Amino acid sequence: MKKILTLTFIIISLLITPAFADESDESKILPSEIGVVENVEYVDLNDSVTQTKQSIQVKIITGQFKGETVTLDNMLTGNPYYDIKLKKNTKVILHAEDNGNGVEFSIEDIKRAGTLGWLSFIFCALLLYIGRKKGLFSLFSIGLTIILITHVLSPLILMGVNPVLATLLICLASTAATMYLVGGFNAKSSSAVIGAILSLLFAGALSYITMLTAHLTGFAEENSMFLYTAHPELDFISITISTMIVATLGAVMDVAMSIASTINEIFLIDTKKTVKDLFLSGMNVGRDIIGTMANTLILVYLGGSLPLILLAENIDLQKFINLNQVVTETASALIGSIAIVICVPFTAIAASQMIKHFAKKEEEDFTINCN
Repeated sequence: MKKILTLTFIIISLLITPAFADESDESKILPSEIGVVENVEYVDLNDSVTQTKQSIQVKIITGQFKGETVTLDNMLTGNPYYDIKLKKNTKVILHAEDNGNGVEFSIEDIKRAGTLGWLSFIFCALLLYIGRKKGLFSLFSIGLTIILITHVLSPLILMGVNPVLATLLICLASTAATMYLVGGFNAKSSSAVIGAILSLLFAGALSYITMLTAHLTGFAEENSMFLYTAHPELDFISITISTMIVATLGAVMDVAMSIASTINEIFLIDTKKTVKDLFLSGMNVGRDIIGTMANTLILVYLGGSLPLILLAENIDLQKFINLNQVVTETASALIGSIAIVICVPFTAIAASQMIKHFAKKEEEDFTINCN
């Protein structure tokens, strides 16, 4: 019955999330199409020594213009960040725009989603094969988390809701769904939820203090500037705090469930253990987890910031460590690691108390029923 309630919660969530979608008029927006490059010709530009033009023939293979062939220009500037180098048989994404006199197409980018498709298939297949029933529930929780972030959190922020408050609510929903799906409705899962949420609240408060004391602007990457151009009314400091919280969520849930599950297994083996014994056992396991999990989170941030680290070779060290982007990324890694560390005692306290308490309550209820 409890698992049915959980699945019902997921289904309801999936049904209500479209209500938060942007209701702006999209009748004039044309969807992008997929095309295949049939021919590429290089055009000499006598008035330029830095640019090269590719004249591309593209056959559209999707949508209402399927089967049509269009000739497009693709400029190559020599900057690999902006250039889209095309060759025959390359699949491309075409931007379609109705200018009033007809539809014009332009090359948006190369179609790359196919690679994500087979990677996702491998991930799902391994998760189901190795995780079995728990793997299936894990897939449900991943899907729900993605939907909550893309179809609930994003629209709420764009609607003007405080990003930090909205993020904490979404994290609460995601954490509860994940823990109860994977661990079932019991004291173990409930204590893991409590430990994770308390850690996220702590991380959120620490992020807020960090943003103020370090005078961070909230513009640590190019995407923030693009978002500012489209929505200058948004609170980018709060959005950065939200980013830090969401980035911490996965690792914190992992630690919380590991501690709670360990304490639960220890109690099942020896039900005579006291709350203090369970707490100390949880802390001992947590100390082993801390070293690897904190290191993992730091490495994730370092890996993502490798180009920035390489850039440090050409910049004065004092200037580099005080850059807004560097401080933001470093603070995110440290706050995430702090949240992992603080999650251990939070979860150990909650799990040792709740698992022992509910076991005692069930024993008392059983005795009463027998009498």
